[in-house]
Amino acid sequence: MDSVWFRDERRPRGPRLTRERIVEAAVALLDAEGVDGFSMRRLAARLGAGTMSLYEYVAAKEDLLDLALDTAIAEVESVADPEAPWRDVLTRQLASSRQVMLRHPWIPALVGTRPLLGPGSLARSERIFAALDRAGLEGPELTAAVSAASGYVHGFVAEELAWRSRFRDPAAEAALRDRAEELLRGRDGDYPALAKHFRAGEADFDAGFTLGLSIVLDGIEARLTRR
Repeated sequence: MDSVWFRDERRPRGPRLTRERIVEAAVALLDAEGVDGFSMRRLAARLGAGTMSLYEYVAAKEDLLDLALDTAIAEVESVADPEAPWRDVLTRQLASSRQVMLRHPWIPALVGTRPLLGPGSLARSERIFAALDRAGLEGPELTAAVSAASGYVHGFVAEELAWRSRFRDPAAEAALRDRAEELLRGRDGDYPALAKHFRAGEADFDAGFTLGLSIVLDGIEARLTRR
């Protein structure tokens, strides 16, 4: 896979455009149109420039996607204290990752398909790896722990974004949830566990995310305790 991060490119200097301004506009276009609506032509129109002029600053559309993705990921807050407890580091950084992805809902569509090798991405990954390394994890266990935690966040946010995009009317959402609970109550003989425990009406994404993340981190902590 080719990527802008693998090349050492000279940046042209122009009176009007800069790579930084182009990347800023790319993030704004992705926020507005998503990955499917992103094109060099639309980006050039947003900048009031010719499409071909953009290629003086980047070699391809994919370069802009990489640069925009890294710029967005750089917004993730992290714990600067190198001695902070690992659980504090992961909780704060992963919760911030969710908020950044909600602001930039195109991130989940790119994060699994582009190399996360920009300075913003690497800095955030370094802090999580360093925190778990200090805690005592190493090798495949450390990598698996990071994958489990980040995978939980990405999966939760992808589902949350899909739900939010489908249900913009709170009344319609509440009506659907009520119907789902009524259906389960009527089939408690077939699905007793769901009828007993599943509560479709509980739609607090913030509380659900926090509780789920704590369960994932409990698993990492149990692994550390056994070691």
